[in-house]
Amino acid sequence: MTADDSGAASRDTDTEDEAVSNIPVNDPPGVGDEGDENNIAVRLEQLILGADRRYTPFQAARGAGVSMDLAARFWRAMGFADIGQVKALTEADVLALRRLAGLVEAGLLSEAMAIQVARSTGQTTARLADWQIDSFLEGLTEPQDSGLTRTEITYPLVELLLPELEEFLVYVWRRQLAAATGRVVRAQDDAEMVDRRLAVGFADLVGFTRLTRRLEDEELGELVEAFETTCSDLVAAHGGRLIKTLGDEVLFAADDAGIAAEIGLRLIETMAHDETMPELRVGIAFGTVTTRMGDVFGTTVNLASRLTSIAPKDTVLVDQAFAEELGRIGDAPVSEADAAAAEKAAEEGTGAPPPTYRFALQPMWQRPVRGLGVVEPWLLNRRD
Repeated sequence: MTADDSGAASRDTDTEDEAVSNIPVNDPPGVGDEGDENNIAVRLEQLILGADRRYTPFQAARGAGVSMDLAARFWRAMGFADIGQVKALTEADVLALRRLAGLVEAGLLSEAMAIQVARSTGQTTARLADWQIDSFLEGLTEPQDSGLTRTEITYPLVELLLPELEEFLVYVWRRQLAAATGRVVRAQDDAEMVDRRLAVGFADLVGFTRLTRRLEDEELGELVEAFETTCSDLVAAHGGRLIKTLGDEVLFAADDAGIAAEIGLRLIETMAHDETMPELRVGIAFGTVTTRMGDVFGTTVNLASRLTSIAPKDTVLVDQAFAEELGRIGDAPVSEADAAAAEKAAEEGTGAPPPTYRFALQPMWQRPVRGLGVVEPWLLNRRD
């Protein structure tokens, strides 16, 4: 080996070491800890992952046949922390890298799309895992008088729940994937798969900021959970999709304006009969929406948010496009005057039976909305 070769080799090694220090993985439990809690943490990791730590980040990337840079981007996208050169990875980590890289190499995904897959999966499952552990431990350890600490009871609890939760997670994911695929197949063209015309609605608890100052943390948590559960159940039951929850606010979408209208009114009616809940206000808009990673974006979403902020309590406000869409599909009259004339003609026997409408629309005052120009909201109600 020449002097130049030696220098090149040294520089390559430095590059590898630098890349290794930046590769992120999940925080290795027990690193730097001592005692029983460290042992339990390591045992829990082995139980959940089903394997021992075998590889450093560099070894995992090399075993998967990917560059350190790409491996680091995948791991960061999944939400895992940098750990330097700690030997903390398993065979499953190598396989996951290999699979993602294989999808890119086969041309099934672009590199950017593979990063998005990693990020969306990591964000969704991180929240799910946190919720499950918090809920299960709180619900199953507090009532017991076993003399065991929460740390000590975690291992047998996870051991019992792990296989059942894994099976259920795969089942729900397949069901959701089938539903999402069906919506894509029914889209009229390729552009509609990304930029689609949807009804988008926000439901917002009135006076939530004041509640945060008055209620204890536990009471506030219970209220938010009850609100999110009620909204989730109602949205799903009537054919909509819950996009996300924001504590005192939920965002939902529906392919059909009639479905969104029913959801909005049901939310108001249900919350009004619950004395533990604050008043609710709902805003819904209809139009082109961009979908990314399970979320929705665009002017239609912004308009729905603005309508929610100006809606009186216990009411549903919709935009002009939503009102027109309800008229187009026959769920509301295009004109109340025309509907009244048709009803009168039918009563006098001089006209055909009038259509049966589900909803009534009342035009409200026009007002400027920051960033959206002048907006004419419509008050949505059920038709008597």
